[in-house]
Amino acid sequence: MKCYLNDMADDYLKMILRAPVYDVAKVTPLEVAPNISRRLKNRVFLKREDMQPVFSYKIRGAYNLMSSLSRKEREKGVIAASAGNHAQGVALAADKLHCRSAVVMPKTTPNIKVDAVKALGAEVILYGNSYDEAETHAKGLSSKRGMIFIPPYDHPLVIAGQGTVAMEIMRQHS
Repeated sequence: MKCYLNDMADDYLKMILRAPVYDVAKVTPLEVAPNISRRLKNRVFLKREDMQPVFSYKIRGAYNLMSSLSRKEREKGVIAASAGNHAQGVALAADKLHCRSAVVMPKTTPNIKVDAVKALGAEVILYGNSYDEAETHAKGLSSKRGMIFIPPYDHPLVIAGQGTVAMEIMRQHS
């Protein structure tokens, strides 16, 4: 009898290998962190996802999911909730895919993050004092406006897009 987890891992591996994330993301270096390595008496590497266009791996998952949407779904627009990195990933992906985007951010989000999302063309809606409040509001607006909700992590295509980081690490280091 085949293990369900092995089937799931095979499905994710296939989705990772097919993820079109390099339309917007780039392969980032894997670099030794000498000070941390010395302190921990081990060899520690950092994956430099801060070198992505939105300074985070989050663009990978957002773009992978959004690129899978049909033309009709993209015409409806997308909406997300985030305090920063996912918001910028969704906004950049929407710009690349020529679809309208909105992001609900907690009122406590730093202005630099809000301004970065606006600069990428997304409508920013400040709501609530926590991510959970912003997410609940975003899901409500998704239903009201007919927009597609783009989750930050808990969707198979988001997971696969973000999983391309692991694939790169495996290719860059034995």
